[in-house]
Amino acid sequence: MLIESLTTEGITPETSRPEHVVEGDPVHTTWNLDDDRGLFCGIWQSTPGAWRATYAEWEYIHVHHGHAVLEGDDGTRTAIGPGDSLVLRPGWSGIWRVSETLRKDYVILLR
Repeated sequence: MLIESLTTEGITPETSRPEHVVEGDPVHTTWNLDDDRGLFCGIWQSTPGAWRATYAEWEYIHVHHGHAVLEGDDGTRTAIGPGDSLVLRPGWSGIWRVSETLRKDYVILLR
């Protein structure tokens, strides 16, 4: 399809747990709509918890529901919630701290 709605319907979800958990027992669920030569897009959800992450990729995020704080190793703190959109660029590292189950759309570009 050349135009497709971003929805969880008809997509088999993948469930995982982050490798570097620092708090709680977060569960990640991903509905990956597209995977094309380093470009990925879909819907991602995490239950509450915190984990360390390092980005080698570029990611656009739009939050549908839930809340989190991204605590950068550089001391920055970015709170995100419903309606927020942001870009995480290669080189960002820190802690994702989800306080309320968060669901987001994502577009990831591997470089």
